[in-house]
Amino acid sequence: MKPAVCALVSGGLDSCAMLADLARHYRRIHPVFVREGLIWEAAELRALRRFRQALPAALRHVIAPPVVLALPVRDLYGQHWSTTGRRTPSAATPDQAVYLPGRNLLLLAKAAVFCATHRIPVIAIGSLGHNPFPDATPRFLRDFARTAGAALQHRLRIIAPFRRLTKMQVIRRHQQLPLHLTFSCIAPRAGRHCGRCNKCAERQCAIAGAGLTDKTRYATHAHRHHPH
Repeated sequence: MKPAVCALVSGGLDSCAMLADLARHYRRIHPVFVREGLIWEAAELRALRRFRQALPAALRHVIAPPVVLALPVRDLYGQHWSTTGRRTPSAATPDQAVYLPGRNLLLLAKAAVFCATHRIPVIAIGSLGHNPFPDATPRFLRDFARTAGAALQHRLRIIAPFRRLTKMQVIRRHQQLPLHLTFSCIAPRAGRHCGRCNKCAERQCAIAGAGLTDKTRYATHAHRHHPH
């Protein structure tokens, strides 16, 4: 068993599944949730805590309660859909529509300092194989780890355990977990999945593709499968 890892997490399906995966390989997992002032974060954080509590005791014992850090981006993003909730990318939009400028750059910077101050050598992120964004590539993660490590005088490695997997494969491999408690929506309604945004559609497609029943609680009574 490896000693410790910092898991940079949301309350999303991929990062929650990653937590359970890491618990089989590390003696201690330190989940870090970074608040940036985005409209879905309260629902995500509730989902993350709920998911951890629902895990078997053997896994939960390894995963520390989430550490919540703050890194506001409203001054950078301005009237972006992620801060206002207006013109949120719908189910019909491509993956590129949900791009958040500098997302991993900002989150990893915060996590790197956390690791240096707590002497943790590894950061894990839940990026998937189809992630199209430049700050999720293996080269970026490798270069960032080297640069942050030099700045902090702390040897650091960044891993992406699901880098070669699709969301459907993650669901199939982890279907025994309480994945219905995770949260993937970018336009939440009363703390629930809206069932109509880009990320809800991605979730629905992956669950359907995995051949499983969707147990997610949606705000709308009728949600439909939106193929991408």
